[in-house]
Amino acid sequence: MGQALPVIVSLGGVNSAGRSSMHHGHARMVESAITSERRSQMLTSLRQLTGAAHDDEASLLQRTLIRRIGAAHFDPSRVAWNQRLPTRSNGSPVSFELHKRYLPEPVPDDWQLLSGDDEDHVRVQIIGEQQFLLPTHREFEVKAASQLPDGFDPAALYQSRNHPRGLAMSVYGASDALGNLGMDWDALKSTLAPDQISVYAGSAMGQLDDNGAGGMLKARYRGSRVTSKYCPLGLAEMPADFVNAYVLGAAGSTGATLGACASFLYNLRHAIHDIRSGRARVAFVGAAEAPITPEVMEGYAAMGALATDKGLRQLDGLGEDADPDHRRACRPFGENCGFTIGESTQFIVLFDDQLALETGANILGSAADVFINADGYKKSISGPGVGNYLTMARAAACARSIVGERGLREGGFVHSHGTGTPQNRVTESVILSRVAGAFGIEHWPVSAIKSYVGHSLAAASGDQIAATLGSWAEGWLPGISTTERLADDVATQNLSFTMEHRELDLAKQRYALINAKGFGGNNASATLLSPVQTMEMLRSRHGEARITAWERAQESVKIAQEAREARVLAGEESPRYLFDNNVLGDEAVEFDDHSVSVAGQRVSLVQSNPFED
Repeated sequence: MGQALPVIVSLGGVNSAGRSSMHHGHARMVESAITSERRSQMLTSLRQLTGAAHDDEASLLQRTLIRRIGAAHFDPSRVAWNQRLPTRSNGSPVSFELHKRYLPEPVPDDWQLLSGDDEDHVRVQIIGEQQFLLPTHREFEVKAASQLPDGFDPAALYQSRNHPRGLAMSVYGASDALGNLGMDWDALKSTLAPDQISVYAGSAMGQLDDNGAGGMLKARYRGSRVTSKYCPLGLAEMPADFVNAYVLGAAGSTGATLGACASFLYNLRHAIHDIRSGRARVAFVGAAEAPITPEVMEGYAAMGALATDKGLRQLDGLGEDADPDHRRACRPFGENCGFTIGESTQFIVLFDDQLALETGANILGSAADVFINADGYKKSISGPGVGNYLTMARAAACARSIVGERGLREGGFVHSHGTGTPQNRVTESVILSRVAGAFGIEHWPVSAIKSYVGHSLAAASGDQIAATLGSWAEGWLPGISTTERLADDVATQNLSFTMEHRELDLAKQRYALINAKGFGGNNASATLLSPVQTMEMLRSRHGEARITAWERAQESVKIAQEAREARVLAGEESPRYLFDNNVLGDEAVEFDDHSVSVAGQRVSLVQSNPFED
């Protein structure tokens, strides 16, 4: 038997399109194409998620996807900042009174302290120059973002204790994937050794809101104190740590490999290799990014990376006083002016093929491999380079080796990085066109879902994977609906850009390539295999009798999954957050020189010498 096949058995999370489990987020993107019954299910999910039980359909949909930044984040028309205010006494001292507890330590040399109106106050006189910072407001040039649906706050669903937004999203996303699994996690975990479960998740930017590293960096500048939570909760790998400690209770391989906007795929690669090599039987892969803060967005805006209101007006020929269409801020492969930042958390669960069949797990597809390459020497660290040629060509070659020449040419599609920047539309389209030509692909379907959910940085390729699994489940590839026409400088040879929702012949679907390009030369492309292809491979390896047994086991998994979905829609399901639950100490560990046991679960220490020769 060859290597274990990493089977995708669950997904969960949330982005601006809605909840990922049961493919509701995908359904929101293609809502104009799906049946009325499926649309009703998606709307019911959105009503539960947002608490907007009485919204009509139009109002409910307006709460989703890319839109003007809402009050839950900040008011882009009145962003707080400090104006530098230099003063000069011009012979007459500047004088003011303040409470003694607000005196700086040490007192500046050019401050003269006099008695105040009472014993608690002091009068300050300053002769010469003094720099002050005056709190004020300004208008931010970027006003669009892809926010979680209005009314949804993951931190309000459990005892979050001032967790950074990204970590609250991580708890929700991992819980959603776990619930969607349709199995008793604790019972399943009891059958596995601790080192047979892997968790890889992180964020590209870390937790930069006021409850994480953002609060740590700003505290002293705004006259407050640094708390003990800011530093540890701000770490970029903390999503994985929270999932291990408070959701899964896992003690296996873990961490986060960061690759800017390709980070989800970097971590998926670890999970795939763990399962293919037999190091793990279960792997949770995820990301959470919550970058909709003035500070983070200003950093990207300073690079010229984000779509501004001015740029959108210029594209649409609007006057200076006109409001641009913020819902069309991101226009991949069209005339565009920058990407739209987004927030998202996405998690998928992988089982090895043996475990997937034994447990009756859902077969959503499988993950063959992820290919990663740098750009070599660079001029601009944020500019694209040659590495993405290597990753896409290797991913296509991987698909061909599994599905064959015809399967490659006729049975797949590409979920592009498709950010909505002028540079991306040229460089990525050229790469895709040349790779398609080299492999004899004449009409390669290309989708770009950032037109709906924006660019969620580390979680972006997780968004793409969730959309891919939705397409395989429901038969629709999302169109690039915000782009009216392709830009003249976009390479189109051998490509078929999906400008409108495209119905798929699911029986012919074999694979999808997920492409990601990150600042710094972080290029990654993943080869995913469809449910149809995956089932054919499982039948070939395990035989019809095993598939029949899996189908019988599937019945209870489906029943549990549907029951869980009913609880979610009824508002009866909360994220799984187990604080101070069954914490293990020294007494839980027993070992000798052949094995170590943690709470009765054994890990073998017997190893062969890999360098025996």
